[in-house]
Amino acid sequence: MKDYMQEALDLAQLGQGWTRSNPMVGAVIVKNDQVIGRGYHRKYGGLHAEREALKDASEKGHDVKGATMYVILEPCCHFGKTPPCTHALIEAGIEKVVVATTDPNPLVAGKGIQELRNHHIEVETGLLAKESEDLNRKFNYFMTHQRPYVTMKYAMTLDGRTAAYTGDSQWITDKIAREHVHYQRHSNQAIMVGIGTALLDDPSLTVRIDDFEGINPIRIVCDTSLKLPLTSQLVATAKETPTIIATTNQNPQDHQAYQAAGCQLLVVNAKNDKVDLVDLITQLGHQGIQSIYVEGGSRLNASLLEAGLIQEIHTYIGPKVIGGFDQYSPISGFGFPQMDQALTSYIQAITPLGKDLLIESRVD
Repeated sequence: MKDYMQEALDLAQLGQGWTRSNPMVGAVIVKNDQVIGRGYHRKYGGLHAEREALKDASEKGHDVKGATMYVILEPCCHFGKTPPCTHALIEAGIEKVVVATTDPNPLVAGKGIQELRNHHIEVETGLLAKESEDLNRKFNYFMTHQRPYVTMKYAMTLDGRTAAYTGDSQWITDKIAREHVHYQRHSNQAIMVGIGTALLDDPSLTVRIDDFEGINPIRIVCDTSLKLPLTSQLVATAKETPTIIATTNQNPQDHQAYQAAGCQLLVVNAKNDKVDLVDLITQLGHQGIQSIYVEGGSRLNASLLEAGLIQEIHTYIGPKVIGGFDQYSPISGFGFPQMDQALTSYIQAITPLGKDLLIESRVD
């Protein structure tokens, strides 16, 4: 049984980034100890994993009546972009469903399992639950807290520097690590930078990977007083790639040129003469944004840290020692005065990326 659910998990991961606001889900249909159907949620708006697996079995000429389905998330029981998966399982004559985890979405949240049981389908839960929950941690966090899951990313040298004393930072890591960052952009709904980074680098914040057509994230710029140039790449391409400018500037006349260029202006509260990040994250949650990848500078990182808004940290380490000054560190502008007050996290994975290293940490 565990092998079948592991296969469903492996299938689910193929939807990374493509399902967007939907969870990643994989499903495997087993009959007479043989896998007769496989499926995963390929993209937002497409068939869910359960229907994909049923379709696969049908196309191969298999009869699924009396079969068991292994699926990593509770089948949905409501109408959305597609009809309820529970209806499909009932109509197909599936006899048993093994579910890794229940769905935290209030529209489902146990109702899908109960509907299956009401139609005399046996349901078991909990197999590889931890692995399923981890795979969909961003979706689960959003459904539980109604605000985005925030991942802070930075690259640094072995001695903890994010740039040379001259400010030069290209490149701390090599191409493999940089492409991995672009895949993370594809895997998150939104990407966030501060105005300092936007002015210094004039980034596009899009997905650019060889032989891979990913989905560009929604771009968010924290720009307290609207300093972002209208000629910047972010503004100039806002009609092609959604761009949100978070500002405390409430003057409609100052907004007009940005709006005409295709940007969304999001007016938020001020805190210490800066964008109130708690208010911003709350408003972004109201817009349905479930995950944010932060590629901002050290001050935005510090502000997020101070506000307690970080759930995950990605640290890319290049095998270089450069020395320099304290301002070129991953976090500046805020610090805990005592070691026992520090933000604590646990290392989830350490991954070699060519010559570089990625440490993925989850905040406790």
